[in-house]
Amino acid sequence: MQEHRERYRGKIDWNDDDAAFDAWTDGRTGYPLVDAGMRQLRREGWMHNRARLVVGSFLTKYLGVDWRRGERWFMRLLIDGDEANNNGNWQWIASVGVDPQPAFKRIYNPALHMERFDPEGRYVRRYVPELRDVPDEHLREPWEMGIERQREVGCVIGEDYPEPIVDRREAREAALERYRV
Repeated sequence: MQEHRERYRGKIDWNDDDAAFDAWTDGRTGYPLVDAGMRQLRREGWMHNRARLVVGSFLTKYLGVDWRRGERWFMRLLIDGDEANNNGNWQWIASVGVDPQPAFKRIYNPALHMERFDPEGRYVRRYVPELRDVPDEHLREPWEMGIERQREVGCVIGEDYPEPIVDRREAREAALERYRV
């Protein structure tokens, strides 16, 4: 229940943000790939490793929520949950585990991961149906569509699909600061 790396034990100033954690668990962060992964977990009790990495990075780095909360949530829902594997993976993605990579290497940009691993949006559209008609060029960051286009495709950000709960660039900077201990 503690970080493998002594450098970080009890020293990271984690955010105790229940609203952000709840949005993450519900798949309502406003980041399509993160939301797809979390909705798949709730629905099926499983998700692909790439999605696990992206949602774990999002929780610990972008939201700054303690990795132990994510670990507990996964163990509650995973049908393939293994305590040692789950713990190790959460510490790995939170940059506090056995593999001592710097934190910035594990801040995964959900839009870039979607571009690389779900370029046509099949995965996202399957688990986030409100984004079904969003054009490919806006699916990774649908808030970038103009309001008229949002209305045309039937997905108004902030009404039909949530606005991003954090600014990715600001959250990245906050994460880098959090790990400067």
